[in-house]
Amino acid sequence: MKELRHLNKYFVKYKYRLLLGVIITVFSKVLAVKVPQFIRQSLNSVDAYRNGFITDIQIVKDDLFQNILWIIGLALASGGFTFLMRQTIIVMSRLIEFDLKNEIYQQYQRLSLSFYKKNRTGDLMNRITEDVNKVRMYLGPAIMYSMNMAVLFSVTVTKMFQIDKILTYYTLMPLPILSVAIFVLSRVINNRSRIVQEYLSKLTTFTQEMFSGMGVLKAYALESVIQDEFLKLADENKQKNIDLYQTQALFFPLMILLIGISNILVIYIGGMRYIEGSIELGVIAEFILYVNMLTWPVAVLGWVTAMIQQAEASQKRINAFLQEKPTIENYTIDATDITGDISFKEVVLKYEDTNITALKGVTFDIEKGKTLAIIGRTGSGKSTIAALLTRLYDVDSGEIKINSTPIKDLNLFDLRNQIGVVSQDTFLFSDSIESNLRIGNEKASDEELIEISKKVAFHKSIVNFKDGYKTVLGERGVTLSGGQKQRLAIARALLKKPKILILDDSLSAVDTQTEAIILKNLKETSNDCTTIIISHRISTVQHADKIIIIEKGYVTQQGTHDELISKQGYYQELYQKQLLEKEN
Repeated sequence: MKELRHLNKYFVKYKYRLLLGVIITVFSKVLAVKVPQFIRQSLNSVDAYRNGFITDIQIVKDDLFQNILWIIGLALASGGFTFLMRQTIIVMSRLIEFDLKNEIYQQYQRLSLSFYKKNRTGDLMNRITEDVNKVRMYLGPAIMYSMNMAVLFSVTVTKMFQIDKILTYYTLMPLPILSVAIFVLSRVINNRSRIVQEYLSKLTTFTQEMFSGMGVLKAYALESVIQDEFLKLADENKQKNIDLYQTQALFFPLMILLIGISNILVIYIGGMRYIEGSIELGVIAEFILYVNMLTWPVAVLGWVTAMIQQAEASQKRINAFLQEKPTIENYTIDATDITGDISFKEVVLKYEDTNITALKGVTFDIEKGKTLAIIGRTGSGKSTIAALLTRLYDVDSGEIKINSTPIKDLNLFDLRNQIGVVSQDTFLFSDSIESNLRIGNEKASDEELIEISKKVAFHKSIVNFKDGYKTVLGERGVTLSGGQKQRLAIARALLKKPKILILDDSLSAVDTQTEAIILKNLKETSNDCTTIIISHRISTVQHADKIIIIEKGYVTQQGTHDELISKQGYYQELYQKQLLEKEN
């Protein structure tokens, strides 16, 4: 159970609930164990009357009536304590489940972008849902039934030894066989539980990707192919679950068999000792009740063991992520403000996951309030510059400075809060347009939303929607066109009032006329904002204060539009090509 040690801190946090649960469990089982002794007294009283040791029937009736009242009272009290036991232990497990999910989610937020490139969304979701649910079963039902079993077993066996040691020894004879069986089956269950969770992650990942890519599947008529793949994966998942539950199914029959053997021994050995006169008739009945009282705790032992093994396997998967260290860390807790001066000096970055060196000695400077444009072929390293400015990655060598301060010395959260990014892959939430805009500034007024939407030429489109700014978008903004999504994302970034604005190919789906309007408004709106525009269009970047050309990770040219079109190189070739396309 070493993987489950991670949860000990939560037991410490809720120690009073746990302690109260233990106390209530003890009271509940102590009261429950007292019931058989009143059964024994009743049978002994009847047996004594039958054998002539008691001649007054009224004495027997009074004795039976008192015992019945005691049995009813003890049963009610035991039931009440059992209810309280569930309220303390099960509620504690729900509280720990809440804390654990928050811990995992906070870890997900801390981890760097490289982590998400290596792990699939379905697997991440499965660990915070299905795996946590398996762990909760250990925190609640498994602990509750384990305490229940331990207390009841201790109290019952102690009572049995006090009454008759010989009969107790015979009754407990099957227990060593039970212990060995549990040990063997537990190891098998642990291994199969881990495999089941892994296959569930694969199934979750597969379905999540298929739902996200449904448009592509339909466009390529791949429904039957994907259906076959899904059936194959689902069948494998089903078989792994069957393998697990076949092993778990051995527990309960085995428990019942061993309890049945104990009952037979009680009846046979107890009967022989009664004939010999060593014990009273009521003792046999009392022992049968004790053995059957142990039936559920012992039978549930298999279920508890299975839950613990499944929780161990799931917590191991959770721990693997909780022990991950973010590659990007915040090195200062002091608040830092940025003005927008940016400097790259001999910057080199190599992506670990692809082993591609994206930037090779990139050097450039941009002053506060100026506009820098970056142009280059696909895969040349343009978007990598944007990723480095927001510290999604750290450089392998070289240095990036903002405000003449190394970027690592700036507070990471303050840095990102003061940068507005509109990426080439626009992401919108399945919420209203208003809510998506307010991600940039949750305190923005309705007037500010309208004003900023007008600046990006999006307001007219919004008011034509059925619910205007209250219109709820589909998943990832699927109900909007590509140009509308880009304009909404630009408006969201501008509402943030950033010190640095990065537009990463974010006008590619907008026509040139609308693009010109947006760029003109951006120039007027963001005088104090340093703007970085990444694009393939000359029309988008021609008015920038500085343009740099990136080719295969190197800066091959830099200058103004007029300077670059007069020099031979990629920029001049692109300008002439796009000019020709425009004329045609």
